[in-house]
Amino acid sequence: MTFVVTDNCIKCKYTDCVEVCPVDCFYEGPNFLVIHPDECIDCALCEPECPAVAIFSEDEVPEEMQEFIQLNVDLAEIWPNITEKKESMPDAEAFDRVLNKSVGSKLKDLER
Repeated sequence: MTFVVTDNCIKCKYTDCVEVCPVDCFYEGPNFLVIHPDECIDCALCEPECPAVAIFSEDEVPEEMQEFIQLNVDLAEIWPNITEKKESMPDAEAFDRVLNKSVGSKLKDLER
């Protein structure tokens, strides 16, 4: 089992989760983070640290966010590893809890 970063991380990118990860399994893209499933040890330390409530156990990812399971797999292979806490995105508070940030064609933009 692994943990998965989902939709609410987009345009927020809080990194409190990175700071507590004992195995450095987070990877950073332009506007959100992902977890490498082969590196995650299922310790669950990251989940309660996420201010945006964007991290779920793989078996608890909401139905409407299932695509993020594969996105975490794919993007962790191409994005750089992040091992230290950084500042969140400038408009993080405005985008926190905004629904469906990844709907439609926006999803492809996330991969860049």
